[in-house]
Amino acid sequence: MTPKILLIYFLLGGTVVTLVTYLGSQGKGLWAAFIAAFPAMTLLTFILIHSQAGVNATISYAKGLLIITPAWLLYVACVLLLLPRWGMVRALGSGVLIYLLASGLFSWVLKRWR
Repeated sequence: MTPKILLIYFLLGGTVVTLVTYLGSQGKGLWAAFIAAFPAMTLLTFILIHSQAGVNATISYAKGLLIITPAWLLYVACVLLLLPRWGMVRALGSGVLIYLLASGLFSWVLKRWR
């Protein structure tokens, strides 16, 4: 990958993060969440992975997304439930820990199941 391509990827991701942060800070949480969860990022990622590595790598990425989705949902639920009680840092830290543990567990179970 060339530095020019990496810069384009960085700018695309940064634009989305900036827009989501702006909308969220304006009290437009639903719009911020919609843009953050909108499949534009995965659409771009599918296109970019496919252009760099082809069909098999893109399929592998899509399967990985499906495996990690339950862990991501647990992360969001953890932050949602703990933020009012524990504050931002502890809620995010706990959410990330839950995400990492759940991701590892789901991956391990799927490897054993196959």
